[in-house]
Amino acid sequence: MSELKTISRHAGTILIGQLATMAFGVTDTIVAGRYAEASLAALSVGSAIYMSVYVALMGVLQALLPIWAELHGAKRPEQLGFSLRQSLYLMLALMTLGMSVLLQPAALLDWAEVPVSLRSEVLNYLSVLALALPPALLFRLYSTLNQSLGKPLLVTWLQIGSLFVKIPLSIWFAFGGWGLAAQGVVGCALATLLVQCLMLTVALWLLRTRALYQPYRLWQRLEKPHGPTLATFARTGIPSGLTILIEVTSFTLMALFVARLGTVAAASHQIAANLAAVLYMVPLAIGIATSARTSYWLGAGQPRQARRAVGLGFLLVLGCAVLLAGSLLGLRGSLAQLYARSPEVVALATSLLFWVAGFHLFDGLQALGVFVLRCYRITLTPFAIYGVLLWGLGLLGGYRLAYHGIGPWPAMQTAAAFWIAGLVALSLAALIFWLMIWQIMRRESQA
Repeated sequence: MSELKTISRHAGTILIGQLATMAFGVTDTIVAGRYAEASLAALSVGSAIYMSVYVALMGVLQALLPIWAELHGAKRPEQLGFSLRQSLYLMLALMTLGMSVLLQPAALLDWAEVPVSLRSEVLNYLSVLALALPPALLFRLYSTLNQSLGKPLLVTWLQIGSLFVKIPLSIWFAFGGWGLAAQGVVGCALATLLVQCLMLTVALWLLRTRALYQPYRLWQRLEKPHGPTLATFARTGIPSGLTILIEVTSFTLMALFVARLGTVAAASHQIAANLAAVLYMVPLAIGIATSARTSYWLGAGQPRQARRAVGLGFLLVLGCAVLLAGSLLGLRGSLAQLYARSPEVVALATSLLFWVAGFHLFDGLQALGVFVLRCYRITLTPFAIYGVLLWGLGLLGGYRLAYHGIGPWPAMQTAAAFWIAGLVALSLAALIFWLMIWQIMRRESQA
């Protein structure tokens, strides 16, 4: 099988599973929007906090992919199994940290000046998702293992199957019926909790019974914490997790700041953010597949093949980004109407989706750049660049443009200010990352 076909097949399988998982959020957004405008606004704030926590912690686990892919390429299955068991200690720390934040979000809500009218529903929503975090992270560990082995299909089937459970549960729990009282957005969180537990149960059964996992001897007795292994995890995972935290919070904190503009603005922004997140699944899938193949070839001692995998990943991301951004421009009005019934919300969301299209073009390229740099163990520099550009220029710049104005540009008093600033920040980040990658490729080629 050609390298392009391998990456495309791997990415396509991951994408289907990721879209099924993203459909959780799409389902909740549509259900909450149909239930009540206030529920959609509460979902916007609550999901922003949850996704900031979850995706940052997931980023630490995702950073294990190149480590395990290299071990796979080097034909060291038992060492890979040992590394997976050691990652359980990392998992315990991440679970504790994440649940603590989700159960005590009052400081975040105060800092973002979220309206009091939304807080009760947001707190109830997050308390349920705090319970869903442990099974969600454990399933992510299972997913990372499969991606590093180039076998994402088992994960994808689970994600697709879970969607058929999630949709009816969210509708039932939110609107009530059959003896159950309507619970609004909290019902969507309860559905997520049940589905995550179900997915983890099936994943554990597969690890125990499938022949694919037997060479790795995963079910040996858990060893004591191994300092060098955990130190490697920390050097790779912590900067990667912090990098993704900056990326995600620069995106999700928009919702908390936009909430100050009122319910219509928050609801419209939630639609734009949800579609941006769905589009992001395409470069994310290609980035995971490219990272797995690049690290596999590096582990196998074939750097030329690794460079070829990087080039193919770049072309795939660029082509898909142009296609998806153009499609969003043409369909943005119809998509906004799918999410909400309020004419004011639909009109504002349609205008925001114009900026989301440009945002996506550069979001995909910079995301792939981070994945590739991680294969070469470069994690601290992207973290610093993200801090300056995404938090400094993107989030802070968007805040000032929205509420205070910047230089000759007066305060816009609209969520579009955040998307414009974010677009500029992502374009600069993409340029810097790919200049770094070009230098790495050039040095390796000369060597």
